[in-house]
Amino acid sequence: MPWSVPGRMAGELTVDGLVVDTGTAPAVIERVGVVFQDPSSQLVMERAEDDVAFGLEGRGWSRERMRARVPDALAEAGLAGFERRRTARLSGGEQQRLALAGAFAPRPGLLVLDEPTANLDPPGASAFAARLAAVRSARAATVVLVEHRAELAWPLADLVLALGADGAPLGFGPPGEILARSRDVLAEAGIWLPDEPLPPLPLRSSGGAGTGEPVVEAHDVAFAFERGVAVLRGVDLAVGPGERVALLGPNGSGKSTLGRLLVGLLRPAAGRVRLAGADPSRLAPHDLARRAGYVMQDPERGFLGATVEADLLLGLATGERQRAGDVADALGLPMAAFGRRNPFTLSGGEQRRLSLASQLVRRPSLLVLDEPTFGQDRRGYGALLGLLRAGVDEGTAIVAATHDLRFAGDVAERVVHLVDGRIAGPGATIPPQDAA
Repeated sequence: MPWSVPGRMAGELTVDGLVVDTGTAPAVIERVGVVFQDPSSQLVMERAEDDVAFGLEGRGWSRERMRARVPDALAEAGLAGFERRRTARLSGGEQQRLALAGAFAPRPGLLVLDEPTANLDPPGASAFAARLAAVRSARAATVVLVEHRAELAWPLADLVLALGADGAPLGFGPPGEILARSRDVLAEAGIWLPDEPLPPLPLRSSGGAGTGEPVVEAHDVAFAFERGVAVLRGVDLAVGPGERVALLGPNGSGKSTLGRLLVGLLRPAAGRVRLAGADPSRLAPHDLARRAGYVMQDPERGFLGATVEADLLLGLATGERQRAGDVADALGLPMAAFGRRNPFTLSGGEQRRLSLASQLVRRPSLLVLDEPTFGQDRRGYGALLGLLRAGVDEGTAIVAATHDLRFAGDVAERVVHLVDGRIAGPGATIPPQDAA
């Protein structure tokens, strides 16, 4: 919506016959449901049911209609029974589902979805794709889907618009025609293609460390945000120097929470965590920053500088500043082009790479990543892999909470499956989404 985003717009955009830049906000909102790239930015109410009802109330729905529709919308998004859950305590994937429930609830004629499956576990992403397929089959709404996951998006599309790095179209037309005509052009531009096979997952699955004295250990760890609602229980995990571990599991299984515990951002309710022999939650900030790095699921929460350069150089010693430029270059964020930019104006993928660069430059002993490949095209993904592998060569242990099975197969030498807040032991039945 032009009035809500600073910038210049050329040309004309119409929605259901309404010229958007001359229409009123209520008139446009009545026609469109939107899911942002960062779902937490559009959640405004404390409880899940109230957040879905908020959008309906703004459209003038009666209380009776809202009471009937809200539970159905939550159930359709995979959140049955979540009515009274606190939105701030939901996992990233659960927040994304809630944003989807809010967008679908009023059954708008146009749905604009910006990477709506980025934080969903594979079953959730498949269920969402099936939902979109049903919408398409019934012609119940027009769907504009912005998505890097080509294997999910292409089968749903009637038309594909491929954009280059400069925003200019590389191709537009039916999916099969675009792929046949422009495959090489798309790949060269860094666009994922729908028929690329996934690498196999590592065969090892356990909480035990590899060789060497562990960099980080969790012993019998339990945690809960709310009384009586356990997020983690009885977790034992050890990670050795230079080890690469992928944390896999459904939305809400505790992956992000475990990552925060390992770097001292949370303190366990029971059990203990040791980072290089010390309790990370009690370390001084400057000491903790040298031992551990953490890349958040929502990178905006970690930005402290007014510019990309200021954020990247914050707290660095003189000898590390040259390395900062090298890391930024490798991740496609050269200082000459990005240094004076405000971090909050970057794209989602660029923000993710900036948050990673600010941690890698310090060469921590432990690097915890939460959904690190969200928003990455093929080029960004390749640069990320190269830097992570270089970090491992220098001794940094990597723990990545991810739903991206491609990333897990490319990076990890060991996978740890979390199910209902526990690590699945050898011989346990692993949910199908995490099978190799």
